[in-house]
Parts: sequence; structure tokens; C-alpha cells
Amino acid sequence: QVQLVESGGGLVQAGGSLRLSCAASGRTFGTSAMGWFRQAPGKEREFVASISWRGSTIYYADSVKGRFTISRDNAKNTVYLQMNSLQPEDTAVYYCAIGPVAATQEGAYAAWGQGTQVTVSS
Repeated sequence: QVQLVESGGGLVQAGGSLRLSCAASGRTFGTSAMGWFRQAPGKEREFVASISWRGSTIYYADSVKGRFTISRDNAKNTVYLQMNSLQPEDTAVYYCAIGPVAATQEGAYAAWGQGTQVTVSS
């Protein structure tokens, strides 16, 4: 019964920036970790970043480390993904997810958003 809604995707040129947001609502939000995954056309869904409830545990995929920053505002039940220095390889549908602990595996998460498209042109 947890609902997640992503926003902030769009079309951007290589080198540009976007900020994604994911707002969570529902009766079981509690003290959950949240994460971001992405799926490019013809590819498997892959891990991007995750963050624990307190923000003390953060994981990034090697492909985005140093360029993307995950953060959260628990008062707003929202997680963010600041994406800088975007490259065409970052083009994908980005999904947020919620689960009991910060993790890199899809199976650790209990609920998913509908996704938001990010397209980076060269």
C-alpha cells in the first residue's frame, strides 16, 4: 500500500543536469531505506544509488559515482537524485524503490514507482 511517484525526468544535452524526486505515501512508510534503479532499452534494470533512513549508509553504482548524489527529506517522505555531468549512457527510465535496508539488489525492495524517463542527447 506504499505509493511512490517519480518526477523530474526529461531531455537534456550531454554535460547537463537533472534532479529527480520520488515522493512516498501510504501507511507503511516507516523508517525505510530508498533507492534508485534504471533501465535502458534492451537492457536489464540496474542499480544506481540507495540511502538508509538516517542517510548514514549510501551506495552508488561505479558508473555514477562522483556525478550523482542521492539524498532524502524524511519530513516530506521524499528521496532525490541529483544527476550532474550527464552522458548518453545515462539514458534510461529511472525508478525509485522502498525497502527495509539500503541495498543494491532489486529483491531487497518492497515497492516501486512508475518510472520517469531521462534522455541525454549528444
